[in-house]
Amino acid sequence: MLRLGVNIDHVATGRNARGVGYPDPVRAALLAAEAGADGITAPLREDRRHITDGDIARLSAELTIPLNLELAATDEMLGIALRHRPHAACIVPEKREERTTEGGIDAAGLHNRLAPMVAELGAARIRVSLFIEPDARQVEAALRLGAPVVELHTGRYAELEGEARAAELRRLADAAALAAKNGIEVHAGHGLTYDNVAPIAAIPQVRELNIGHFLVGEAMFVGLADAVRRMRAEMDAAR
Repeated sequence: MLRLGVNIDHVATGRNARGVGYPDPVRAALLAAEAGADGITAPLREDRRHITDGDIARLSAELTIPLNLELAATDEMLGIALRHRPHAACIVPEKREERTTEGGIDAAGLHNRLAPMVAELGAARIRVSLFIEPDARQVEAALRLGAPVVELHTGRYAELEGEARAAELRRLADAAALAAKNGIEVHAGHGLTYDNVAPIAAIPQVRELNIGHFLVGEAMFVGLADAVRRMRAEMDAAR
C-alpha cells in the first residue's frame, strides 16, 4: 500500500504567527493519524520558524505512528535526532530566507558532509532519507552514501503544465525506477494536491507520499480529518 505521511509544520506556522499556544501541531498530528495517515513529518528548521523543540518532544512521546523528523545537515540537528530517536530522519537543504524547502539537497556535492551523518543516524536505527531532485546523479550519490530511502522532490512537477509537466513526470518515474533497482526505497513530496497527486501515486516504485501545506489549507474548509481521508482516497484510486 502507498503510505501517506502528513506534514504538520504549517499548523505550527499559524500558531507562531500570533505567539500563542494554538493551533496545536501535535493535536493536528493525532487527528491526522486517526484519519488514516501512516506517518507524521515534522520539519525542525534552524530558526525554529514553525516546529519547535518542544513539539518534537511531544510528538515523540504521544504519536503511535512513525515520526519523520525533517532536518538540515548540521551538527545541532544531528544531535536532536539522536536524542529523540524518531523512526526516520529526512535530510533536506535549508536556506534561512526560504519559506519552505525549495529543491533537493546536493547529495553528490555534499558527500563528505553527509556520509558521517548518514552513518551515525543509521547506527542509531533511525531510517535516513535524502530529499533529492529526480536526477540519476543524485540517486547514485544516495546509493554511495548508503541511504536506505530517497524522497524525490515533486515541486517542479507541481508547478509545470502540459508537456513540461509530462517531461518532469518522466524524470520522476525514471529516478524512482533507478533508486528501486538499486534497493533504495522511494518516497516523494512537495506541492502535491488532489488535482496533481494521481500521476505521482501511480509510479509503482513510490512507497510513500509526504504532503503538508495543501492538507493544512484544505483543513480550513473541510477539517483536517476529511482532507486526509480524501487525499488517502485519491492516492488509493491512482494505485
